Amino acid sequence: MGKNRFYPEEVKQEVIRLKLSGEWTNREIMKRFGIKSKSQIKTWMRWYRNGENHRLAQPIGKQYTFGKGPDDDSELAQLKRKVTYYEMRDELMGKYQEIERKWYQTFL
Repeated sequence: MGKNRFYPEEVKQEVIRLKLSGEWTNREIMKRFGIKSKSQIKTWMRWYRNGENHRLAQPIGKQYTFGKGPDDDSELAQLKRKVTYYEMRDELMGKYQEIERKWYQTFL
């Protein structure tokens, strides 16, 4: 079985924005952001359509039920989650900048 992957909230919102624009296919979005399954995109879109935008910020495997959101975690758990978030964001920004650089070299 594969490892669960965490996507920052900004990535999820950007995926939703690109899907709503109608100019991007699931395959193109998956390639751009390194998403492994189109069902992940469909889940985020379902949350958006149902007005459950708060779910985009929730951690892997934890649901906001019975008042047990990330604010109930210990300070150490919150810091670990922030470190994971920033590492993923930096990794994705690096990939984006590399793709953008290649694109400019190709078309300029």
